[in-house]
Amino acid sequence: MQERSSSVSSETGFSLIELMIALTVTLVVMGIATTLLARSLGTRTRENQRTDAIADAQRGLNIMSREIANAGFNMSGNGIVAGDSNSTSIRIRSNLNRYDGAAMDCLTGSTNVRCTAEEVGEDLKYFVNVAAETNYLVRYDDNEDAGSPPTTPDLRKTVLANRLDSFRVHYYNQTVTYDTDTATLDITNFRYADNVTAAVEVTPDSARYIVLCLAVGLDAMGTPGSPGYQPATRVMLTSDVALRNNSSDLISY
Repeated sequence: MQERSSSVSSETGFSLIELMIALTVTLVVMGIATTLLARSLGTRTRENQRTDAIADAQRGLNIMSREIANAGFNMSGNGIVAGDSNSTSIRIRSNLNRYDGAAMDCLTGSTNVRCTAEEVGEDLKYFVNVAAETNYLVRYDDNEDAGSPPTTPDLRKTVLANRLDSFRVHYYNQTVTYDTDTATLDITNFRYADNVTAAVEVTPDSARYIVLCLAVGLDAMGTPGSPGYQPATRVMLTSDVALRNNSSDLISY
């Protein structure tokens, strides 16, 4: 009887040191990948916040510009309430039912006709409300809920935008040009149409041309040099508004 000899094959694996090295490398790579992903997500979040803040401010600025342009409609004067308007807020009045038959009689001085701004959207004030975490651009309608106690929440107050750094209003009697100043978050160096002569600001009740400036800001995230650091950002938005109802030479605007 012949005995068969069997060969025993030996298999070798990774040593403990090799496994520890491989694990260390894997952890380092994963740490780097996680850091890069966190930075990417942080940047995306910050850009979304920036985009939303600018979009809100732009919408608010458009609404203000359109409604301020109607100041003084079917009324005497420019429609700006001087006692309640300054460099950081503006209140305007108008009589929007201009083409109502009764309202047209206001022009002839007829009696028993409503010639004042007593309806919704005809007595508005724009200002910034300073809150704990942010600043809100507010549209206040004095005639909303008129004749009854204000509802809760008060419908007369509408938030047009938040995350604002500042809101500035400038009053002139004709069209002007200007420069932006990111240091003061305002517009400066106002000039008349010749682009040379310095423009002189007038009182609100004498204005025929309004310049609005909104500064949108986001604070810095993190500290300089740290992972995911995002510097503070400031964006300035401006709008020129001609009070067309108080101008004898509209074509010049």
